[in-house]
Amino acid sequence: MDNASLTQKARQLRRDILKMLYLCQSGHPGGSLSSLEILMALYYKVAKTDSRKPRWEDRDRIVLSKGHACPALYAVLADRGFFPREDLWRLRQIDSHLQGHPDMNKTPGIDASTGSLGQGISIAVGMALAAKTRKAGYRVFCVIGDGEAQEGLVWEAAMAAAHYKLDNLVVLMDHNGLQIDGPNDQVMGLGDIAAKFAAFGLETRRADGHDIDSIAGALGSGHAGKPLFVQCETVKGKGVSFMEDNPGWHGKPMNDKEYAAAIAQLGGTVDA
Repeated sequence: MDNASLTQKARQLRRDILKMLYLCQSGHPGGSLSSLEILMALYYKVAKTDSRKPRWEDRDRIVLSKGHACPALYAVLADRGFFPREDLWRLRQIDSHLQGHPDMNKTPGIDASTGSLGQGISIAVGMALAAKTRKAGYRVFCVIGDGEAQEGLVWEAAMAAAHYKLDNLVVLMDHNGLQIDGPNDQVMGLGDIAAKFAAFGLETRRADGHDIDSIAGALGSGHAGKPLFVQCETVKGKGVSFMEDNPGWHGKPMNDKEYAAAIAQLGGTVDA
């Protein structure tokens, strides 16, 4: 897909994210909107996946460690044909396979059940180590949040990844600068995150987290002997003016007026 098509696709997927969150009156709009292009870069440009064979042994593994942003992942998976788009409108319903955090046992295309922050990147390290041990050719991509990097488990995983020279592992950070309680720097300052990952032995790069080509480009060249960390600069609530850079929209449901305004900003209508 060319850039114009991907831009239009992103607007549609943002509308899908907002619709599923509005219908269930629950979930996390801010981080879902900020991480969308990261997931699109993986599923539309970089990773080897096949919706007809979700458990294809040679597929690349994609782990959403910041599991609360799963509406973005569900929207992408539905668009790629892993399950019908209509399933999205039953997000967080008791009999739905789309729960508030990813469940690999229920949802086609989910490679790891995640939710507790820090565990997804730890699982991804295990997957990458397993691939190395078995001499398998797949790569493992893991999307983490910046607030998540306040968890010690993230740094234990980074240390292990470097120690085992997991150059089949790519960690992408959704770096929007905010978390549920406010700016990262006020809650627990992270400093120069890329420098920290470099100190732990990872190769580090930066990308515009809302430019799919920028993200794909950061993933394109080799990083032999080292795992790769990509700091993707994003905006929490991207695409909706009253949500952007507003930590209040980390996990807030929309009322009717807010939903209509958000959908209109993204070029849609509430009855679509």
